[in-house]
Amino acid sequence: MHATTSRRHRLTTALSALALTVAATAMSLLAAQPAQAATICEQYGTVVAGSYVIQNNRWGTSATQCINTTSNGFSITQQDGVGSTSGAPVSYPSIFLGCHYSNCSPSSPLPKQLSTIGTANSSISYSYPGSGTYNASYDIWLNADTNVSGVQDTEIMIWFNRQGSIQPIGSQTGTASIAGRSWAVWTGSNGANNVVSYLFTGSVINSLSFDVMDFVRDTFTRGSQYGNSNWYLTSVQAGFEPWIGGVGLTVNSFSAGVTTGGGTQPPGTPGTPTASNVGSSSASLSWSASSGTVSSYLIERATGASSTSFSQVGTSSSPSFTDSGLAANTTYRYRVRASNSAGTSGYSGIVNVTTTGGGTQVPGTPGTPTASGVTSSGASLSWSASSGTVSSYLIERATGASSTSFSQVGTTSSTSFTDSGLAANTTYRYRVRASNSAGTSGYSGIVNVTTTSGGGGGSGCTTTASVQSQWNNGYVLQVTVTNTGSSTINGWASTATLPSGHAHTGSWPQPAVVSGQNVTETNQNWNGALAPGQTASWGFQASRPNGNTALPTTFSCTAS
Repeated sequence: MHATTSRRHRLTTALSALALTVAATAMSLLAAQPAQAATICEQYGTVVAGSYVIQNNRWGTSATQCINTTSNGFSITQQDGVGSTSGAPVSYPSIFLGCHYSNCSPSSPLPKQLSTIGTANSSISYSYPGSGTYNASYDIWLNADTNVSGVQDTEIMIWFNRQGSIQPIGSQTGTASIAGRSWAVWTGSNGANNVVSYLFTGSVINSLSFDVMDFVRDTFTRGSQYGNSNWYLTSVQAGFEPWIGGVGLTVNSFSAGVTTGGGTQPPGTPGTPTASNVGSSSASLSWSASSGTVSSYLIERATGASSTSFSQVGTSSSPSFTDSGLAANTTYRYRVRASNSAGTSGYSGIVNVTTTGGGTQVPGTPGTPTASGVTSSGASLSWSASSGTVSSYLIERATGASSTSFSQVGTTSSTSFTDSGLAANTTYRYRVRASNSAGTSGYSGIVNVTTTSGGGGGSGCTTTASVQSQWNNGYVLQVTVTNTGSSTINGWASTATLPSGHAHTGSWPQPAVVSGQNVTETNQNWNGALAPGQTASWGFQASRPNGNTALPTTFSCTAS
């Protein structure tokens, strides 16, 4: 995973003042007349769609990108750019309400001072293709004043979907519960403005209705540098950041609006929390609700039975919260306060919570694992339990019949584990040790497991490829794995053989295994099971000598 340096808009700190002027003029000239449907391929082309503006916003590549627009959404129909996953995406096509680099939506209610906003309700519906490296992100832009001609002061990103080895700017600094969903909160700066990102902790979100102000208020609890109620909401936008691929990414529908009002005074103090479901690494809290209007509750924690060093560990729109990642046999203190647009309540009373678990002695060494259910891409292990208290078992693996280069591949609280994503006809070595709060046991004995070759029994698969993009000294292939058998396969290993002189430079959705000129991708947990006729996709990028126009022509597939 790599931290992106993404500036999802055409203006970056690297541009000169002249380039800024030219780009802003180009966007102004490209602002289209009102249209219900259109195809946009211009770099910064826009159309007006009712109360909104839809923009192509291809700022990070010279390759072609086109979108088809509707009355309240759009779909990417062509995207030829390729961005490095350690850097910025190639574009941010989006639909927005408000003002973006002086391009304002019709009769825009924004910019609007946050203290005067009661609600900013929005709804979004997305559709996603089966492959590519991208995110689906909703942007909230804040500024200390009403100037909308350039970069705004704070960007709030809501990540509905993330595919590939990409991640937000900065690092994770907290969690939040907003709009009925759980989010990991990342904070950082791209050099031009502060960025607060909310990553959905589940799989993907296809549609959501929410109040933008819930995210704004939570952002303000993360630090004064992100703004306050005297700042302005300048625009809200829904779109995508593609790095590789992206054709088929669709905003099915988008709506947003702003109402005035909100609480005229801070909410009342919430009740003292009570704890339940206390385990060795987590605890659930609940409290009586505050009086008045509550936008969110802010949960703070201190470590130690008498500690007063509290710090915020999460937010919630309801009077309950579950804290996780705690240490066993440790006392924590919790307090809560409530917030709305008028301010923040006093603190609740404090509750002390002591986690369970952990023995006073290191657990005994577990038994040597035995293997079962071995396929071409997976194997199941089981072992006899350790003596004493065990919090978890740590499973380590080495590749090769005599290898001693072990690395941890998983943990489990039971005495069994299934490893997946293995290569066919390959020997792996496994060992296990047990852990609790007192320490870690010695290693078990080692078991060697050799995966099968796959195929047989009515199962089989093929690998085909299409050129997604190519240039003088490189190319990108999109690879399709198809179950050509008569029964469901549970895993696959797909191989492309590169021509002589070509070199693999990257692959997705996970790193491929490269052996000589062979590039092999194995299934992940979510795309291994394919019914007859079903397909899965992966892709890779390769370099080639200047003037060499050859492309891979040899492909193979092994099913399990």
